[in-house]
Amino acid sequence: MYCQNCGQKIDDNAVVCVHCGVATGKPAAVSNNTGKSWVVALLLCLFLGGFGAHRFYVGKTASGITMLLITLLLGWLGIGLLITGIWAFVDFIMICLNTFTTTDGCALQK
Repeated sequence: MYCQNCGQKIDDNAVVCVHCGVATGKPAAVSNNTGKSWVVALLLCLFLGGFGAHRFYVGKTASGITMLLITLLLGWLGIGLLITGIWAFVDFIMICLNTFTTTDGCALQK
């Protein structure tokens, strides 16, 4: 590909010509980096996983609220933390394997 302004050869994916600095008209690539750390998600899951804290952190608010309600409403029966504990344990494994994503499907930062 060649720059429309100066005629120099540029990369096909270039957003700006490196020779003259004029925009090529191509949109900038969207980064999948959400800024959500896997370490923070892991620690939240480990210590507050039964309350869904790690899910709130990555933007999965509906499932975070569900975990919180299960823990609080079924806690007096003794099964609330058992259910959400298993759920949080699965999430913990997924975070360790880097398959746990944010609400928009982006991977967590390492």
